[in-house]
Amino acid sequence: MTENAPAPYGEFINRVERLVSLNQVGTHLYWDEQVMMPEGGTPARSRQRSAVSSLRHELLTDERMETLLNQLDDEELTQTQAANVREVRREYDEATRLPDDLTAEMDRAESAAQPKWRAAREANDYEEFRPALKRVVDLRKKYANHLDSGSPRFEVLFRSGEFSEPHLDFTVAEHVMERLRDELVPLLDRIRESDTDLSLDAFDVRIDTETQMAICRDALDVLEFDWEHGRFDTGPYHFSSGNPWDSRVTTQLHEDDWLGGLMRTLHEFGHTVNTWGLPKDQFGTPICSPVSHAMSESQSRFWENNVGKSKGFWELFLPKLKSRVPQFDDVSVDEAYRAANRILWDNFVRYRADELTYHLHVMVRWDVERELLDGDLDTADIPGRWDEKMEEYLGIRPDTLADGCLQDIHWSVGSISSFQNYTLGSVFAAQLQHAMERDIGDLSDRLAKGDVDVVQQWLHDNLHRHGSRYPTDELIETATGEPFTADYFLTYVTDKYERLYDC
Repeated sequence: MTENAPAPYGEFINRVERLVSLNQVGTHLYWDEQVMMPEGGTPARSRQRSAVSSLRHELLTDERMETLLNQLDDEELTQTQAANVREVRREYDEATRLPDDLTAEMDRAESAAQPKWRAAREANDYEEFRPALKRVVDLRKKYANHLDSGSPRFEVLFRSGEFSEPHLDFTVAEHVMERLRDELVPLLDRIRESDTDLSLDAFDVRIDTETQMAICRDALDVLEFDWEHGRFDTGPYHFSSGNPWDSRVTTQLHEDDWLGGLMRTLHEFGHTVNTWGLPKDQFGTPICSPVSHAMSESQSRFWENNVGKSKGFWELFLPKLKSRVPQFDDVSVDEAYRAANRILWDNFVRYRADELTYHLHVMVRWDVERELLDGDLDTADIPGRWDEKMEEYLGIRPDTLADGCLQDIHWSVGSISSFQNYTLGSVFAAQLQHAMERDIGDLSDRLAKGDVDVVQQWLHDNLHRHGSRYPTDELIETATGEPFTADYFLTYVTDKYERLYDC
């Protein structure tokens, strides 16, 4: 890893590997907290995660790291070496702008906020969560102000921190979001006026969660999940974490939404495929990680939607599903495909949304979070503002907080100014599919034939193996041969849904 490297680079990488190890320890502590830890373990876990975070912050920001970074600025580095230095320099510059105790304070606040969020959601009592949320928001505002007091906080958080897009200009993201708002709303209006109804009757069956776990395992098998290097569990929400040798997939299941549970599993599988494909020879360095949250989401959105909602996937998977659920014996591939792609007009929950209205759910959060960080919106007023935005974009108002502003865990873990990355991920995914189909042919046809390995190999060769070697804009152009554009996503969803709804 340090062969033919300048002398300071070897010491630099040794320190960086310790940083990465501490980060992965923190990640596994978080996974355990959500999946395995007893409910009463929060006080101890909060201290443990805070201690790991403090150690990592001290190692990242000490004088020797500054000296090494400055020395390496003057050295002739390979592309890989320069990328590692670039990523650590970016993180170092952010960290050294922060007071020593702020990161640990944020960790403590977020660990304390998560059980409060869960309890408030279950009790339908926003006030039970609001003090903890206010503390998280206030600390994130401080965080943004320390990083760049001259820019809007929402924009600062967009490009900084764990759930960020550091290499994509904010104006580019803003343009994409505005373009999608301008073009998706009229498309949905046309669909709403259509006489075509994609009935869910074929799949309208309650399935116990034990059977759902078996269904999801079957889907992971079909998509060639590597069980030697991954595990699959349930939790209070769906997420994934890990490294190329140890990746964890966690899903969320409901008896009345087995199809949503399957799609959430495929979403997290996408993250895991990405993780497995990262350059193992660079393990312990920033290169062996996705370059950004949005690019990571491109893989989860790809496997959830471009794959999981394709006709080819249902041709491949439906026989397995029928073997688990006899009620589906008479369901055809076309019926399954149509049911998987039906617009869910009365759905309140983002992660249960269909492929189109999902992005209007994101728009709600985009507006609310910007007002919360840079406008006059107080945490006390979030429920009312949320409901107003839901009615504006989706024409519905939630009856409960679990269907409203308490549906996502993200704010309790400090993830503010990140929801747009799911939409950006969908846009990246469509551009990747377009490039993939130039090389291997129609994606749906490949899936129907069981050529999952060909799809995974294309993604590995063109995307995963690069990790963080390139900034986001360079990576998407390297992978597809074209600069980042929303054209392919809008063509993909327009063509698909106009055919489905005959509009």
